Amino acid sequence: MSSDKSHPDYHLGNTDAGKVVAIEQDARTINRARERATEAGLNNIDFVQADIAEHSTASMFDAVVGRYILQFLPDPVAILRSVAKRIVPGGVIAFQEGSWSPFLSLSAHLPLWFATVSLLQESGMRSGVNLEMGPGLHKTFLEAGLPAPRMRLEMELASDPDFVRWTSDSLHSVLPKIQRLNLSLTALGDLVTLQERLQSEVAMSNTVVPWIGLVAAWCRQPAG
Repeated sequence: MSSDKSHPDYHLGNTDAGKVVAIEQDARTINRARERATEAGLNNIDFVQADIAEHSTASMFDAVVGRYILQFLPDPVAILRSVAKRIVPGGVIAFQEGSWSPFLSLSAHLPLWFATVSLLQESGMRSGVNLEMGPGLHKTFLEAGLPAPRMRLEMELASDPDFVRWTSDSLHSVLPKIQRLNLSLTALGDLVTLQERLQSEVAMSNTVVPWIGLVAAWCRQPAG
């Protein structure tokens, strides 16, 4: 999402002016985003349903911000290099991607939770997703010809049912993919009761469980 200086109403320092262009390939996600923008009274966002690798524009932007994008792309360096060309000198380039290594490490003390998380990781890896794109952002920025980015790793930790539900919900959402990959579900037992058993395991452990580590990396476009 970026503020577009080519917009006729753009004025530096006026947060109500300018324009944001949001690019997303999935139609359902685009529709949800449009609804949320309408509810928030935001009228300066253009939603574009497109593959970022195929989208092109002649506009120049103050910033490009991406989240959970580069990990799905076969050539993230090329994409980052391409979008950076549309950023004005001094503009911001910021991406946030995942890291599963700390997620798995901090899940090892709970057998069922760890088995569920490990199956999610396996399905992602087998599908060609770079699950360590977050830590890899430093190298990606440099190979794209950008300055070394500042970086930060953040993880959510909790034990309440709503938090724990993320894992079982994620498992059910990718279940068709797991079945297509012929991955074993035996270690999880009955999927109907998986959520209840995960919550019981976490509650009885008197500990917290993590969610995926989020790595943010950002830099400014050099002048000239």
